[in-house]
Amino acid sequence: MRSRRLRRIALNTAGIAVFVVSAFPVFWMVSTAFKPNQEIFSSTPHPVPFHPTLRHFDFVLNGGIAGVSFWHYFVNSLAVAVGTVLVSGLLALLAATAVARYRFRFRTTFLIVLLVVQMVPCEALVIPMFIDLKRLELLNSLIGLMVVYIGFALPFGTWMLRGFVAAVPRELEEAAALDGAGPIRTFFRILLPLVAPGLVATSIFSFITAWNELIFAYTFLKDQDKATLPIMLQFFFGRSGNDWGPIMAASTLLTLPVIAFFLVVQRRMVSGLVAGAVKG
Repeated sequence: MRSRRLRRIALNTAGIAVFVVSAFPVFWMVSTAFKPNQEIFSSTPHPVPFHPTLRHFDFVLNGGIAGVSFWHYFVNSLAVAVGTVLVSGLLALLAATAVARYRFRFRTTFLIVLLVVQMVPCEALVIPMFIDLKRLELLNSLIGLMVVYIGFALPFGTWMLRGFVAAVPRELEEAAALDGAGPIRTFFRILLPLVAPGLVATSIFSFITAWNELIFAYTFLKDQDKATLPIMLQFFFGRSGNDWGPIMAASTLLTLPVIAFFLVVQRRMVSGLVAGAVKG
C-alpha cells in the first residue's frame, strides 16, 4: 500500500512538472501581451504585469504596423483552415472506408505509401510544390494554399480513420441494407456518426496545421491582402528590433481560435468515444 502511494505521488509530481514546463511559455506569452513596454524591457523580469494594458492588442487589431486590419488576415486564415478541415475530412473518410472495407490490389502498398509520405520533411517539398502551383496557376491564391494543406492532412487522416472504420461492425451496415437503405444512406446514417470521434481528431490536426503553418504560406502568397495570420506575425520582426508587446498580443490572438475550435469539438469527440453501437 505504501509503495503504491509513493508511486502515485511520483506520477502526480511528474505530471505536474510536465504541465508546468509545457504551460509556462504560454503563460509568459499572455502575460507579456498585457505588459507595458517598460515592464517588457525591464532588467528585472515580472511574471505578472503590474500595470496591465490593452495597448498592444489595440495596435494589432487596428493594423498598426502593416496598415491592414487584423480581421482581414483572420478571415483569410479561417477560410483556408475551414476549407482544409472540410475537404480533407471528407476525402480521408472516403479513402479510409475503401481501405478498411474492401480488398483490392496494392492495398498494403497504398498503406505503406501513406506512412512514407508523412516521413518526408515539408521543407523539401517547397520548391516542387511552388513549380506545380505555378503550372496550375494556383500560385498566390488561397485555394492553392488550401490544396497544399489538404495534401498534408490526407495521409494522416486516412491512416487514422481507417482504424475507426474497421472497428464499426459490418452487421450494422448489413442490417441497414436489409431495411432498404442504400449505400449513400448507410454511409451518412450509420457509418459517419460512429466514425465521428476519429473525424473530430483528424479535423483538429488539420485545423492546427492549416492555422499555424508559415513556410508554405510565406512562399506561395505574395500579395499582402491574401496573407494569413502567421505571415502577419512576421511584420513585427525588423532589422532595428522586435516589437515584443505586439508580437505576444498577436500570438495570443492567434492561439485563441485553436482553443475555441478544440472546445467546440471536444464534447462531440468524448461523447462519441463512450457511445456504444451494439448492445449485448
